[in-house]
Amino acid sequence: MTEQLFFDTDCLSAFLWVNDQSLLAQLYPGRIVIPSQVYSELSRPSIPHLKARIDSMLANNEATVEGFDVGSDMYELYTKMTSDPDSGHRIIDSGEAAGIAMAKEKGGILASNNLRDIKQYTEEFGLKHITTGDILKEAYDKGLISEVQANQIWQDMLSKRRRLGYQSFTEYLSNNP
Repeated sequence: MTEQLFFDTDCLSAFLWVNDQSLLAQLYPGRIVIPSQVYSELSRPSIPHLKARIDSMLANNEATVEGFDVGSDMYELYTKMTSDPDSGHRIIDSGEAAGIAMAKEKGGILASNNLRDIKQYTEEFGLKHITTGDILKEAYDKGLISEVQANQIWQDMLSKRRRLGYQSFTEYLSNNP
């Protein structure tokens, strides 16, 4: 089976905010996992349209929501990262921690834009990792979107205050060949 992708809040919301989550479904059919912590974060009453978009993905079998049991290895790792990390490690948000714990324990890929918070953990656990830029590049490479379309999506994401590290998709491409 092809590896599952475990999305943190920031990476998934970048696509939800601009209503382009269909790209995720096209690229990763049957592989999108939304940790229950991420689902909860994106289900806040102040952003009902994001929850509706996730619920549509779930109803169309484009994604699944998964949690973990108290006392499980995933839970223990999640708790450590969110409340009592090892010396030299930073506390991270619940969505990132859930994605990392699931990717580590299930052997999947972490989808996250917050490189500063996750880098130490992804290196320590040897996790595969992708960002919003990587996802758009894959969609571009597969011909699902043009460079013009990718730049428009990028600008739409930036206008929704998503932090992507570059001012345009074209700039991202030139720095990530």
